[in-house]
Amino acid sequence: MVGSVEGYLLEKIESEGAIHLTLIDPERVTCPQASRIARKAKSSGTSAIMIGGSTFVSTTHLDNVIKAVKRTVRIPVILFPNNVTGISRHADAIWFMSLLNSVDPYFLMGAQILGAPLVKKYGLEPIPLGYVIIGDGGTAGVVGKAVPVPYDKPKLAVAHALAGQYLGMRFIYLEAGSGAKKPVLPQMIRIVKNSIDVPLIVGGGIKSRRQALTAASAGADIIVTGNIVENIKARRKVSEIIKGIRSRKA
Repeated sequence: MVGSVEGYLLEKIESEGAIHLTLIDPERVTCPQASRIARKAKSSGTSAIMIGGSTFVSTTHLDNVIKAVKRTVRIPVILFPNNVTGISRHADAIWFMSLLNSVDPYFLMGAQILGAPLVKKYGLEPIPLGYVIIGDGGTAGVVGKAVPVPYDKPKLAVAHALAGQYLGMRFIYLEAGSGAKKPVLPQMIRIVKNSIDVPLIVGGGIKSRRQALTAASAGADIIVTGNIVENIKARRKVSEIIKGIRSRKA
């Protein structure tokens, strides 16, 4: 059953062609900083706020960051958890995800089993997501014990994405890693998008309008950026990224 947040995302994709989500790492910001980032991102046109990181552990700070963001903007707040400690009752929804190329069963299904009762208890909307680490993978790849899909092996990315779809995951996320030196290549985005029937999310290493346009033109339905919003130039940066995404329709 599609929930309200998932329905909202699908409607935005349908009407806009491709959309932008802003990722805030609670470990790297204070509550006032998170509020400012969310405000600037919303005014620039971001469709929702994702909150999560690769190494975050303080659930109290996570709760406070989410509450600060929700007081500031009226767009969905979606958890992007690295572990059970990344779950908060104050969010609207959660990417209920499996790291498809992890060699550790914990990140494939163990954390999900532990977290599912909390998702139910808190009334969070779970959105099934197949998560695939690409290239170097950054911290997420190391922490998640992933075997990253090489940039030049797009068919391997297709195999992971199809497996996720066939297991019932309603979104596929190709992740180059936070602060990646280069984003997922357009050839890989294109072949994966042409092979699956669910929305495709792409993140990691997208830092410019041109890179955003390239990803959107290749078939990304959702583009996620995180590191670029963690400074005073957030509004200009996010605005440029979104202009790149929207220029695909021009």
